[in-house]
Amino acid sequence: MEKLVFQNGVKKDQLLSAVNDDHGGVIVELKEPMDTTVFQNMLKASLSKWKLQGKKGVWIKVPIELVNLVETAVKEGFWYHHAEPHYLMLVYWIPETENTIPANASHRVGIGAIVLNEKRELLVVQENSGRLKGTAVWKIPTGIVEEGEDIFEGAIREVKEETGIDTQFLEVLAFRQTHKALFGKSDLFFICMMHPLSFDIQKQDLEIEAAQWMPLEEYAAQPFVQKHGIFKYTKDLCLVKAERDYPGFTPVPITSFFDGSTSFLYFNKDGLDQESSAIHL
Repeated sequence: MEKLVFQNGVKKDQLLSAVNDDHGGVIVELKEPMDTTVFQNMLKASLSKWKLQGKKGVWIKVPIELVNLVETAVKEGFWYHHAEPHYLMLVYWIPETENTIPANASHRVGIGAIVLNEKRELLVVQENSGRLKGTAVWKIPTGIVEEGEDIFEGAIREVKEETGIDTQFLEVLAFRQTHKALFGKSDLFFICMMHPLSFDIQKQDLEIEAAQWMPLEEYAAQPFVQKHGIFKYTKDLCLVKAERDYPGFTPVPITSFFDGSTSFLYFNKDGLDQESSAIHL
């Protein structure tokens, strides 16, 4: 007869429910409230089972309403991996080998939007918060790409939110990477070229002090813009796009071989198409 008790007074059917991940580990998603002692026994028994099975990383997703279980898991050797508004992710490495658990997300993604109209006027704003508040510096609309949002979607949304202007995304002209930014994370900032679809400005009062269509030369003449790195190069990009062609990267949808999901690859599509045509002539 099969024994009912597996270890530490926990029945086999009372082990923590888990699913395998793609890298030899398991993922536990806690959902039901439980006593901390019961949880500790289930966790110890489960870890013993997973060790015998040769599992590697163990992930435990703890919803905010079960925060009382976090201390118990930490005492068993788990550590914090990352947190979101509604849950905390804990992790544990079983084998006595080098830990290959990936670090938490390391980058934040931001955009800056160059919106030029046919009058050679640039859409610019003065910020109501941040380092440039009260400096009278005019800058292009900027913002942070939201979770699950593509770069081109974020650029369209940010321009609309800050100025009320509808735009069409054209291309990525340049990007910058910095480190040790907000919360010690790295930062990717994409400068995007946009085409205006409307022209009546309705600024966002919370974040924007002022917004206007400014002659490109007037924007470029600002001392701050002429002296400071990314502002200077943004000015140069504005001028070269107004005067002649400067090819950027456009988003092209691609489908994943693994799960059929759609993402976007940014590259100089026109240039690639021309080169491909030349090769096949």
